[in-house]
Amino acid sequence: MGRRMFVAVVPPASVRDDLAAFLEPREGLRWTPAERLHLTLAFLPDVPERIVEPLEERLRAAVADLTPFRCRLGGAGAFPHPDRPAVLWLGVHRGRADLERLARRVRGAANDAGAAVEGQRFVPHLTLARPPRSRSGLRWVRVLDTYRSAEWEVTEVALIGSQLLGRGRRPLHEVVATLPLGVES
Repeated sequence: MGRRMFVAVVPPASVRDDLAAFLEPREGLRWTPAERLHLTLAFLPDVPERIVEPLEERLRAAVADLTPFRCRLGGAGAFPHPDRPAVLWLGVHRGRADLERLARRVRGAANDAGAAVEGQRFVPHLTLARPPRSRSGLRWVRVLDTYRSAEWEVTEVALIGSQLLGRGRRPLHEVVATLPLGVES
């Protein structure tokens, strides 16, 4: 069995901390901690150890010629539906098209390296909570929809290893590589 990994844009600490401060007084859900907030571009559930290095090289080449861009979080939703959410999320108010282009590049590079990308359609979002499926999430979506982050410049993506630690525990995340945008060699 290979490594569980993902490629993501990690907002700067100031943006993550501001969002965490917005969520902190809202009791009733277990919110994603600020240090774990990220925009997943590609989830790679089973990366053979032998291709981690070629994967990193392909990802680095795939993003090297892309220009850094501005991003801002805003707009909320739920998967699969707000009536019975498995996930509450915050969307992207600015930079959506750039993130979609970045995700296509990253997913193509991962496939070329031999790392199977989980096949779901890319929807740029930050996962904020995983509420009990028996409860409606409509109230939470309305509250979360009022949030807008500060803008920031996306200048890099991260290849992150994600180790499962057991039921009820959050996975351990480790940045394997940081891959800058706009640095062709």
